[in-house]
Amino acid sequence: MRCSFTALLDSLWFICLFIFLYVFLVGGGSGFVGRELTRLLRDKGHEVTVISRQSGPGKITWSELESCGLPPCDGAVNLAGENLMNPLRWWNESYKKDLFSSRIDTTKALAQAIAASPSPPHSWVLVSGVACYKPSLTAEYTEDSEWTPFDLLSKLVKEWEASALLPENVVKTTKQVVIRPGAVLGRDGGAMKQMLLPFWLGLGGTLGSGRQPFPWIHVSDLAGIIAHALEPPTDTPSPSQQVFNGVAPALNTNYEFTKELGRVLRRPTILPVPGFVMNTLMGSERAVVLTQGQKVIPKRTLAAGFQYKYPDLTSALKEIAGS
Repeated sequence: MRCSFTALLDSLWFICLFIFLYVFLVGGGSGFVGRELTRLLRDKGHEVTVISRQSGPGKITWSELESCGLPPCDGAVNLAGENLMNPLRWWNESYKKDLFSSRIDTTKALAQAIAASPSPPHSWVLVSGVACYKPSLTAEYTEDSEWTPFDLLSKLVKEWEASALLPENVVKTTKQVVIRPGAVLGRDGGAMKQMLLPFWLGLGGTLGSGRQPFPWIHVSDLAGIIAHALEPPTDTPSPSQQVFNGVAPALNTNYEFTKELGRVLRRPTILPVPGFVMNTLMGSERAVVLTQGQKVIPKRTLAAGFQYKYPDLTSALKEIAGS
């Protein structure tokens, strides 16, 4: 079957899902997660349509969305955003502006399209991040933890999630979900793709003190949580966003991650990178993602019945390393 502007897709066995892959670099974070989610949903028999800057099979463009509206579908997911760790861009005002606009503008565009649709999807999922939680060596955060913006990235998350809110009349039928992932690990993209070669060469080491918490999730589990969130609501949807922490249940530090990756690869990890070097190379506002961290607990994710394939570092890193 094809998802088109004219066909009413009312089959009960598949989802016509709109994944936003608004990626500035080939292999950027959104493309990495989007590919895994697309594969998972298609394996389940669902149909996936991507909104892209360029048209093609299984795609529609932003201009088509604006001019023709949202085609009939059962679920919508927003994975848009300029790569925060883009190594080819200096940390400056232009880059910061792109980080905000690439997330907020696309989220608003889809939220408005959902609100204007005569048959809005039953689930609307935004994937944001754990940067809303203030870094701490001791504090633990669940989905119920209250927070207020304290730096640039937490302000970004606040505005990003607010831009996804739907009007009152729409939330009566459309479930609003926010998933906040930690560092997404997988062999085909994300941070691991850049880290594996240095670690294979024996050049890996802790970042900063190494004591900072390291919230993480395997890309397969993040895709699974998104797919879980896309399921039709069993009751009347809540008027507020349902938040799920997209992290593994294991609580690890950067030191533990570094040593376990070295152990799995059978390589030494004796070359730490001082925090001041990270701040100089990346900009302190961006480096904080790596040199500091939060203990994030997926309390509601577990309560919802989601079963992790990779709940601990050892299983996740062995899959990634192919060992």
